[in-house]
Amino acid sequence: MASIKSNVPASGALLTLVLFHKQLDLCAFVGIIMLFGVVKKNAIMMDFAIDQRKMGHSARESIWQGCLLRFRPIMMTTVAALFGTLPIALGYGEGADARQPLGLAVVGGLLVSQFLTLYITPVIYLYLERFQEWLRGENAVQSLTVAEGD
Repeated sequence: MASIKSNVPASGALLTLVLFHKQLDLCAFVGIIMLFGVVKKNAIMMDFAIDQRKMGHSARESIWQGCLLRFRPIMMTTVAALFGTLPIALGYGEGADARQPLGLAVVGGLLVSQFLTLYITPVIYLYLERFQEWLRGENAVQSLTVAEGD
């Protein structure tokens, strides 16, 4: 799961650079590295849900509470980073052509990772929890049949 988290902002950044016909240069790499720090903070929603699950709450209730309680910090971090890098992405000022890939990489990576964090991650979490419960049910049935055969 860690490789997926690290590829999400990079794929959004690279897609944005391709869409705007910009090269992946040193400034764009700096933007991608910055993205890893910002997007990593989005994992607080999953951390909260996992902690709630350990306390005995259902998977649906855990991820719902995680989304409700962590939505504001996630949005504040993302909006602050977006507003900070949007002028760079738009290319205003002296030397804007050199810095524009940095801004585009950050803005594109943030938008893609924000969408995935808020909409896709909770759904995947619920599906994986259901799959895990199904596997535990299968294992319980298998252990019962093995125990009866002895």
